[in-house]
Amino acid sequence: MTNLSKQSYKQSYTDNVELSIFNCGHEYCVPGHTWGPGVRDHYLIHLVVAGKGVYQVGGVSHTLQEGDLFLAKPNQLITYAADETDPWEYYWVGFNGACANKLVQQTPFSDLHPVHHCKDPQAVREALYNIYLSRGPEPQCEALMTGYLYIFMAHLMKEARDAMPNVGSSSSQYVLSAIKYIQFNYSHDISVDDIAKAVGVSRSHLYRVFMANVGQSPIDYLTNYRISEACSLLKNSNLSIAEIAVSVGFFDQFYFSRVFKKVKGVPPSKYLATLEKEQSKLPDK
Repeated sequence: MTNLSKQSYKQSYTDNVELSIFNCGHEYCVPGHTWGPGVRDHYLIHLVVAGKGVYQVGGVSHTLQEGDLFLAKPNQLITYAADETDPWEYYWVGFNGACANKLVQQTPFSDLHPVHHCKDPQAVREALYNIYLSRGPEPQCEALMTGYLYIFMAHLMKEARDAMPNVGSSSSQYVLSAIKYIQFNYSHDISVDDIAKAVGVSRSHLYRVFMANVGQSPIDYLTNYRISEACSLLKNSNLSIAEIAVSVGFFDQFYFSRVFKKVKGVPPSKYLATLEKEQSKLPDK
């Protein structure tokens, strides 16, 4: 029987390897409607426009309502469920591509913050609605859908930037340049001096603007970013822990393990064992 409360579209094929939409849609969920536990093979962002629900990821439950966004990353174990008495209504878009990860990194989302309360929900909702309205297999439809996806991501990127304290445009630009440098060079043997030199400021000035804008020091940001990438590799690759350490800029496996435990609370071997245990609980496809 056709579900009149759900309208969705799934792209069957695309030539766009940079950024492509996998699916999109809008749904009035029935009470208690649940997806998961399970994983997606693409990025998926929902915008709650009415009602309430719960999103579970990384062992943490988030109660969400109107104006909240939640992100699922590829191969991330998730569950989301509508409230029993006030079920949510949401829009969503699923996407992937070579530049998808870099775009997501510039939004308010992170491994520690997979949910975000939207400051301009109407603009974000309109972009998601336009993605769905532009659906179709024709090349012009794909171009329109991708264009509106960029607009959607631009709104989220603006919210991430607006959330930074206003300490001056030049200071904010130094921080953004430093973050970009870290994202492109974290796998190399870089130091805070290297970052400051690349940005064109002194080490002490970089520390001050980082603390004012980000709330943590440059070395802490670099460390947390490396560990976040290590977690992604532990989840999504068959690399050994030693290989992952080198891949994220640690050239001493034992030092990597100590830093990983300090950030995540467990060593990488135990983190991996937990992931494998969770994966074994998934139903066979």
